[in-house]
Amino acid sequence: LLLPKARQRGSLGTPRVSAGVLYPAVISPQDPTLVIGSSLTATCSVNSELHLKAEDLYWTLNGRRLPPESYKVLNGTTLSVALANLNGSRQQSGDNLVCHSRDGSILAGSCLYVGLPPEKPGNITCWSKNMKDLTCKWAPGTEGETYLHTNYSLKYKLRWYGRDNTCQEYRTAGQYSCHIPKDLALFTPYEIWVEASNRLGVAVSEVVMLDILDVVTTDPPADVTVSRVGDLEDQLSVRWSSPPALKDFLFQAKYQIQYRVEDSSEWKVVDDVGNQTSCRLAGLRPGTVYFVQVRCNPFGIYGSKKAGIWSDWSNPTAASTPRSDRVPGVCDPKSGEQNTTLRRELKQFFGWVKKHAYGCSNLSIKLYDQWRVWLQKSHKTRNQTGLPSGFIQGHRDGSLQGPRLLA
Repeated sequence: LLLPKARQRGSLGTPRVSAGVLYPAVISPQDPTLVIGSSLTATCSVNSELHLKAEDLYWTLNGRRLPPESYKVLNGTTLSVALANLNGSRQQSGDNLVCHSRDGSILAGSCLYVGLPPEKPGNITCWSKNMKDLTCKWAPGTEGETYLHTNYSLKYKLRWYGRDNTCQEYRTAGQYSCHIPKDLALFTPYEIWVEASNRLGVAVSEVVMLDILDVVTTDPPADVTVSRVGDLEDQLSVRWSSPPALKDFLFQAKYQIQYRVEDSSEWKVVDDVGNQTSCRLAGLRPGTVYFVQVRCNPFGIYGSKKAGIWSDWSNPTAASTPRSDRVPGVCDPKSGEQNTTLRRELKQFFGWVKKHAYGCSNLSIKLYDQWRVWLQKSHKTRNQTGLPSGFIQGHRDGSLQGPRLLA
């Protein structure tokens, strides 16, 4: 809605002709900015050439007619309206206060900006992609931009020298973010802060100090492959390459894997992969499609003592486990009695593996593979009840000696 705003005024706020345009009326004050809870008295003065009287006028606010008891005739051509305890503006472009003639014609309009001063931004977090740039984001104050449009400026400078700089590329990582693409120094800390401003004032965040080397993240691991481990029906092998962008830098890396079955949205995370670039997932369901992702955390770049920042997850890679050879519905009526000892010893074995070789450690992979091959054969023959010869039996008191492979 375009409303006539009589910015060209004669004496005492009366309308005048300017550049050949006749302003039918003028509202004063024009486009005021007020704090929530304020009161306002506005006046509408009509051009005498329109032969309108103050009694012929009425007011609306956002299209709603204001009650006559809030009006006051100041003179023959001027009508005022009193607004008390104003609420925050319904829209950031302002609330429309409009003066009408008796037939509903719009004579003049004014925008009311009602809100609160900006609050101090907080929670500034930053990250550098491969040490080539810097992106920061922050949280607005409690009220944010609920009523008035608020401008945010990210400022930064070298800690001990240099001038203030203003970030130019906003909203690159969300509404409250900014990206600095180049010309950043290493081995020297930066001071970073955010300024918030609107029609009612300015608020400045706390200053954050950081070194680029302490906030490095990188691309997701590349060349992620997932494959079967022979005929082992409950395992998949995952391999990947370290991020190529950091190949020339002195650093270490930690990796995480997450995986899920095809018909589920719940991911399981493997935290203890360490700095190796391969891992074997065990305990999976036979004949099932799994989706796998990997991410990287670079740390210790050029001797930095701070933990790095996790990369995004790699794109999902899928593979399926082999189907089980077991025949459903077939059971051995005496299997429960025959396998009591086997179940107890296997439980002890897995307890030892969990304690000494959890996650993706290579410590128990050969032992586990040997046990799995033997177990699959045992399901077919149905006549083995002891552990394979490659394992040392447990003691009678229930403890289990460390398993080993026999030559």
